[in-house]
Amino acid sequence: MDLKEKLVSSFMAFENKVDVNAPLHEIRNEAIKIFEKNGFPSKKEEAWKYTSLNSILKENYSVFPKQENALDYKDVKSYMLHEMDTYKIVFIDGKYSSHLSQTTHDGFDVCLMSSALNNPKYRLVIENYFNKIAGKDGLTSLNTAFSTEGAYIHIKKNKLVNKPIQILHFSTGSEEAVMLQPRNLVVVDENSHVQIIERHQSLTDNPVLTNSVTEIFANKRAIVDYYKLQNDNENASLIDHTFVNQKQESHCSVHTFSFGGKLVRNNLNFYQNGERIDSTLNGITIIGEKQHVDHNTLVHHIEPNCESHQDYKGIFADKSTGVFNGKVIVNKEAQKTNAFQSNNNILLSDKATINSKPQLEIFADDVKCSHGCTIGQLDESAMFYLRSRGIPEKEAKALLMYAFSNNVLDTVKIPEVKLRVNNIIAEKLGVNLGFDL
Repeated sequence: MDLKEKLVSSFMAFENKVDVNAPLHEIRNEAIKIFEKNGFPSKKEEAWKYTSLNSILKENYSVFPKQENALDYKDVKSYMLHEMDTYKIVFIDGKYSSHLSQTTHDGFDVCLMSSALNNPKYRLVIENYFNKIAGKDGLTSLNTAFSTEGAYIHIKKNKLVNKPIQILHFSTGSEEAVMLQPRNLVVVDENSHVQIIERHQSLTDNPVLTNSVTEIFANKRAIVDYYKLQNDNENASLIDHTFVNQKQESHCSVHTFSFGGKLVRNNLNFYQNGERIDSTLNGITIIGEKQHVDHNTLVHHIEPNCESHQDYKGIFADKSTGVFNGKVIVNKEAQKTNAFQSNNNILLSDKATINSKPQLEIFADDVKCSHGCTIGQLDESAMFYLRSRGIPEKEAKALLMYAFSNNVLDTVKIPEVKLRVNNIIAEKLGVNLGFDL
């Protein structure tokens, strides 16, 4: 039995554990039908042309982890932003860990998706937002069919969240191979502001496949800063789907830092439904060995007087592979749009590969839109200059690569996140760059 057959047959057992009279029953049933029809994507599809899932789908994954392995704070402290005070929603092998979490209902809700799905108190928000912008492809529908747990964040009108929110998923190796499917819903009401950091981390050498879906709704004049830290081990794979719906005068930024994992695919989709909206999509990828990272982005400009900015930097060593497939769509009605997209890459090895495909589809005539892509190696003249100033070759390379990615780091608004990313970059480059707050 292959993984698709196993998942479809497991759905019946899953349905027996949940309330078939719940509002999501029909949504789940429709979703599993879509997955059964479409299955997993293949390289025959244009959006997956450079990324094959074959190597990660052959494992015999446990779909329902049997038990949670208890973890102490000391076991996971290094993966948390412990330097600052935050709300925390922590999951271990797909199950909520209350003793590692800090949630709240004080003026806004930072809690569990399972609570929101089953509590009438949250029903109106679930009915208005859950699964409203998520895609209907096979993988997203698979997550919808099995959606029970994840983060539920609802920031009510005119609220400035007093500290960032961390969403942390840990896998412990309690199974020989495990598949996790977290589902996050973030709703930020009018004039509110929130900062969120998300991380998936395997603590085991056993294979882990995470198929994650996040829906973000930024209502009028809302501000959302979202950071994804991806630095997993060589047997952990992540397929991440994030859908962002913005209303009038909202500002939303998503920073994706991809430093590790066997295979990572980030699907990031922005929909601008209002005027004077600002969208920012930034990313840094530094990988080596046989790692594979694929960024697939979409920004859909639907109404006039909006902006979008995309800046993705990649550094690829050894036999690693990078993919950037970015699309900007500007509707006929979306006049006065400013849309900018840039993808720049450095190959440190003759065997490293990058496939880049920036795309513009413009149907309006009064716009400023640009896209660009560069692929190259380190500047030899700059290397010579640094070496002539007495800087060793290893440190000189590290300084050039750090400078290459630094403009993306300048847009990070949480100092502790910036420091953590700087230190991960230094570790990846094998040098001490002396970062501190």
